[in-house]
Amino acid sequence: MTTRTAAQRREQARVEYDAFLRSCPTNQLLDRISDKWVSLVVSAIAPGPLRYSDLGRKIAGVSPKMLTQTLRSLERDGLLTRTVTPSVPVRVDYELTALGQNLAQLLTAVKQWAETHFDEVHRARERYDAEGPEAP
Repeated sequence: MTTRTAAQRREQARVEYDAFLRSCPTNQLLDRISDKWVSLVVSAIAPGPLRYSDLGRKIAGVSPKMLTQTLRSLERDGLLTRTVTPSVPVRVDYELTALGQNLAQLLTAVKQWAETHFDEVHRARERYDAEGPEAP
C-alpha cells in the first residue's frame, strides 16, 4: 500500500466531491450559497463595498438579525471582508473577496434572469393553476 501525503489525500477528496450526497461538504456549500439572502447580499455588494445600513436599505425585507447572520456566514466562508474604520460612529464596510467576486458573477446572473423572466414564469404559473397538473 502506497503512503500518501496530506496534500495528496486532500486532492483525492476534492476529486471525489459529490454535491448530490447529503454528507458531502459541497452539498452544504450549495445549501449556503443558494440561500435567498446570500444571493441578494452578494449581488448588492458586487459593484463595490457597502456599509451595513446601506445593505439594509438596499435589500428590502431583510431583518437586521438575518442580515447580520448572512454577513457573518459570508465572512466565515471567505466570500467577503469586514473592514472597521475607527471613527464616531464606527464605520464598518463589507466588500467581496476575489472568491466572492467569482461567485457574484453567477448569483448576479441568476438575479438578472429572475428579473428578466418573471413575467413568463408568472404566466406559466397562472396557466398551471387554471388547468391543473395532468395525470400521468
